[in-house]
Amino acid sequence: MIKHKMIKHKATRAGLPKADLGFSLIEVMIAIVVMSVGLLAVIASFAAAISATQSAQEDLIARQKALEAMESIYTARNSTQIPFASIQNVANGGIFQGGALPLLCAGPDGLVGTADDVKCTTAAGTVCPDGGVECMVLPGPDGVLGTADDVTMSLGNFTRTITLTQVPYPAGAPLAGQINPNMMAIAVTVSYTKAGAPARSYTANGLITSFH
Repeated sequence: MIKHKMIKHKATRAGLPKADLGFSLIEVMIAIVVMSVGLLAVIASFAAAISATQSAQEDLIARQKALEAMESIYTARNSTQIPFASIQNVANGGIFQGGALPLLCAGPDGLVGTADDVKCTTAAGTVCPDGGVECMVLPGPDGVLGTADDVTMSLGNFTRTITLTQVPYPAGAPLAGQINPNMMAIAVTVSYTKAGAPARSYTANGLITSFH
C-alpha cells in the first residue's frame, strides 16, 4: 500500500505559498528611495570634486598672494624699513589701508596694501589690464611659455584685505588683559570670484613683534 504524505504549504499574503511570492510594491519603493539617496550622495561628491578642480589654479594664486603680502610685512620689520608703530591699519595710525582692495603692486615703500601702491606691468613693460592690477602670463595653446601665443591672465577678480589688530597680554601674565605694545596680529585675506561659482578666499594669519 502506498501512503501519500500530505504536504501543507504555509499560506501567506493573497493565499500564495511563500516560494511563489515576490517583492511587494512598498518594498520596491523603499529600495528605490534608498538607492536614490545613495546615488545623490555620490553625485554630490563628484560635483564637489569637479568644482574644486576647476578652482585649483585660483586657490593656489590666492594662497600665494596672501603669503607674499605677509612676508613683505615681516621683511619691512626685519630691515627696519618702517617703524613698528606703522604696522597698523590707517584707521589706527598705521600705513596699511583697510578693506578689500585690488591687487596692485608695491610702490616705493615695497609694501602692498599701502597708499603708494602702483599699477602692475608685465615683463615686457606693458601695463596689466583691468586698471593695472596684477596679471600673469601663461602658456598658450602650444603649452610653451615665452612664445607668441602666450596669454595674459588678469587678477582683476581678486581682492586683498590686510587687517592688523592689537594683542593683549595672556591670562596669568603680570599685565594680563592689557594691550601688548610690542605685538600685532596680522590677517591677510585674498578673495576671488569666478563665474558660475561662489566666492572663495584664503586667509594667512600670523603674529609680528617689534623684536627681530
